[in-house]
Amino acid sequence: MQLTSAHRSDIVKGYCIFFYVLMLHKIWNGFTLYQLKPAIFNTRYDVFTWIFMKTGIHQWLLNNPTGWLIFDCVFYGMPAIYWLLHQKNIKWASYSAIAMLIVNWIYIQCYTLYPANSMESFTPWLLFPFLLMTVNLKNFYWVFQGLRYFFLFFFASSGVWKIVQGSVFNIDQMSGVLLFQHKDYLVDANNFYSRIVFWLIAHRQIAFSLFIIATVIEVSFFVGFFTKKYDRLLIAIFVLFLISDVLVMRIPYWEVTPFLITLWYSKYKKPENSL
Repeated sequence: MQLTSAHRSDIVKGYCIFFYVLMLHKIWNGFTLYQLKPAIFNTRYDVFTWIFMKTGIHQWLLNNPTGWLIFDCVFYGMPAIYWLLHQKNIKWASYSAIAMLIVNWIYIQCYTLYPANSMESFTPWLLFPFLLMTVNLKNFYWVFQGLRYFFLFFFASSGVWKIVQGSVFNIDQMSGVLLFQHKDYLVDANNFYSRIVFWLIAHRQIAFSLFIIATVIEVSFFVGFFTKKYDRLLIAIFVLFLISDVLVMRIPYWEVTPFLITLWYSKYKKPENSL
């Protein structure tokens, strides 16, 4: 079956749903810019961040509640603006997607400079606007496929990195990571979660087995480069991996979940009609 304009609308709708569900998650956990109340920032060692920091926007936001609120409202308002324009005029919607890319880039640069989260987890918000910029349905299809392959590489390369670094050959790797990741919890040995972590650290073979399983899962995503047959299965595996990551490592990578849309709709073929 070919990708149609109806599928395109469903993909856009799915993106917006993911965005606002994650927004509610951030509000619930106090992770919006206004709730975090940034007072300090960290410098990242990359060229794009250095160029951005020359603007001084991140410094202007420090201890600036009005700026936090404005940034939150603009950032979280862009998908709604795009969706409304998309219903009326795709060309005008594409212009708003360009504005969305600029807003997202500035917001995420600021947000991740403060001690909040890593920039990698916000990759969907930096890349999906390129998809939304497209007017031609064939262009939409090709960018969509590009996002799919990027996601597969994004996840699978994590497993390759573990192999290249030699982590999978060190039986103490997972125990050491757990010790570092949960040092604040391990202060209270009577805590139920702390006892589980202590047990995993003490039983390094079992902890290491979890590490090997995680690596195999990550590397298995390379199968998506050769066939789309298992994309729905990869969705289930990825969701299970995210839940396990939260429970075992306390690392919430929910912001990456919009990429799952690319696996869900991957079965549709290139459209003949470009409209």
